[in-house]
Amino acid sequence: MRLQRSVTVDASPEKVFAYLSDFTTTEEWDPGTVRCVRTSGDGGVGTVYLNTSKFIGRETELTYTVLDVDPGRRVQLRGQNKTVTATDTIEVSPNGSGSDVLYTADFEFQGAVKLLLPLFMGALKKLGDDAEQGLRESLSRL
Repeated sequence: MRLQRSVTVDASPEKVFAYLSDFTTTEEWDPGTVRCVRTSGDGGVGTVYLNTSKFIGRETELTYTVLDVDPGRRVQLRGQNKTVTATDTIEVSPNGSGSDVLYTADFEFQGAVKLLLPLFMGALKKLGDDAEQGLRESLSRL
């Protein structure tokens, strides 16, 4: 399952990338994130974050690890727990004096949750829509 959203903002690509590559900022722009704490690393490849999210009324934790960083342009993280693996890719590109942001989240569900996926489709779409709005609002303040 893939969620993909894009936003265009007036902030420079440097500011946008610096903000989004620090995954703890999900607390500010992702309404589903309850908290996100960096547990190790300096933000580069191998950095680990513990993200607690609320989805369909339940809290769940994912341990995210930074897989790849193309400074100023792209960061990719993988979040895992026993029921889901999420691969999040954030791409930032210049647009005039502002920035375009493409956020892609790929989800792979395991076990019984996989069978329930059709029931979650509407909630996942709303999660993506809410995150897009949060991104737009947070990045407009940079």
